Amino acid sequence: MKNFINISEIPKGELKFILDNAKSRKEKRSSLSKNTMDADVPLDGKILIMIFEKPSTRTRISFDLAVKQLGGKSLILNPDEIHYGSGNESLHDTAKILSQYADIVMLRTHAHKNVEEFSKYLDIPIINGLTDLSHPCQIMSDVMTFEELKGPIKNKKIAYIGDGNNVVYSLIEASVQFDFELCIACPKSCEPNKNILKWAKKNNANISVIKDPLKAANSADCVMTDKWISMSDKINKKKKKKILKPYQVNKQIMKQANKDAIFMHCLPASRGEEVINEVIDGKQSVVWLEALNRIHVQKSIIEWCLK
Repeated sequence: MKNFINISEIPKGELKFILDNAKSRKEKRSSLSKNTMDADVPLDGKILIMIFEKPSTRTRISFDLAVKQLGGKSLILNPDEIHYGSGNESLHDTAKILSQYADIVMLRTHAHKNVEEFSKYLDIPIINGLTDLSHPCQIMSDVMTFEELKGPIKNKKIAYIGDGNNVVYSLIEASVQFDFELCIACPKSCEPNKNILKWAKKNNANISVIKDPLKAANSADCVMTDKWISMSDKINKKKKKKILKPYQVNKQIMKQANKDAIFMHCLPASRGEEVINEVIDGKQSVVWLEALNRIHVQKSIIEWCLK
């Protein structure tokens, strides 16, 4: 039994296996309809329970399709409708109950500590579907998308422009684990988590955090961004948007990157804020492929957890 919580906790070889399996499964079902199961149905008889503390479109749909394509079933739970460590039942007891009913759990939560605490009590694997700290499934999909279009990501330059949020946390981990250069451009008040930067430095990462977005994008193979205001942000939103305005990904930013560079955004996007329409809808944008690949990489993550 293996949990998928943070990219930094998983050996490089295992991460490569997850990606290779995702690519292989995607290729094998290229002629199949979206609802058709994979021929080997490895999750036949298995159940995935999904718990959503936060609203979701891509995570909810992609995990549901992932488990169904693998031959399994899914149950979606709302924390407001179950005990989930509230009322007269402890988190320990909720976890033990779910361990009797399902084979694997996916949790999308406001607090990373919830995933870590839940994992202590579960007798089955847990997958981090997103927390306030990290978003590993998204970044695994991003790496898969990059390699599908541009070959191995090793030694390539990725530029991230904007808020140093949970997506950046997982991107920093991936930079170390997949050996690519990462240049993050953000204002001082929006810099990434200091602990993960220390971990990256300790592991000889090729990562820089600067203030100039044009410099960050220079000669990049991929330019990435994300929403300036996260769902869990409890800050002055107008002030934060004003600070981040110079970090909008626009034509000027994309011109600094390599001519064949791609643009990524994990979505949902606030068009006209962190990115303009001409970029997200342009020829260099791969955001829809990113979203699609969530299905394929999560299928592989589920398989890996259950092996």
